[in-house]
Amino acid sequence: MTSSQAFTARLTGSISLSAQVRHLEFEMQGLPHFGFVAGQWLSFKHRKPDGEEITRAYSIASPPGSDSRFALCLNRVQDGFMSNSLCDMKEGDEIPCQGPSGDFILHPPLRDTIFIATSTGIAPFRSMLHWVLAEKSRHQDKHFWLLFGSRYESDIYYHGEFLDLAAKHQNFHYLPTLSRGGLDWQGLRGYVQEHIASIAQGRADMHAYISGLDKMIKSNCDLLQELGWDRKSISFEKYD
Repeated sequence: MTSSQAFTARLTGSISLSAQVRHLEFEMQGLPHFGFVAGQWLSFKHRKPDGEEITRAYSIASPPGSDSRFALCLNRVQDGFMSNSLCDMKEGDEIPCQGPSGDFILHPPLRDTIFIATSTGIAPFRSMLHWVLAEKSRHQDKHFWLLFGSRYESDIYYHGEFLDLAAKHQNFHYLPTLSRGGLDWQGLRGYVQEHIASIAQGRADMHAYISGLDKMIKSNCDLLQELGWDRKSISFEKYD
């Protein structure tokens, strides 16, 4: 599912989520409404000082709305020209982009679903969950589990938002897990794959969406298939 339309995005806000990660809010210029499907991504272009043009794709981290706004959740990659250029943008700066693109979206028929993410792999799930839980006709009382793995509590991006969603929706189960949680951490510990079986065992009628780095994705895909899941019930998007 791809669009070849070119746009200009203007930065309207920037928030630090951690030492290396920022939440960036944009508005498409000249558009009363920017349409996309929750889970899709945009390609951004920027020219380096030596004249080389760089293009990188980033998942949209906000749900579709009735206006032209969208958000990104970006990690500053060491020596990464594009990620650092975007994170260094000032309010009012503009950048060309193209899209939306991608088929990492909620596929019908909707089923009980596990979302598995680490780091900025949370971006498409923030978009999907805010969108699907906004109306009962969308979520149809299906159950959704979000397993979000991080090292430290300070790396659980959008933690307050997901806690609020879980408090408002009995069918949304928010499960952050820390591999290096402090003594005060009351949630799950370890890696996301250590907590999959308690949800997925004997539930091959579910769907799983996995977003993050290749090694994490492979571990969880393998585990789900060992639990008897059909590969067609597993969707993923790599961030490396």
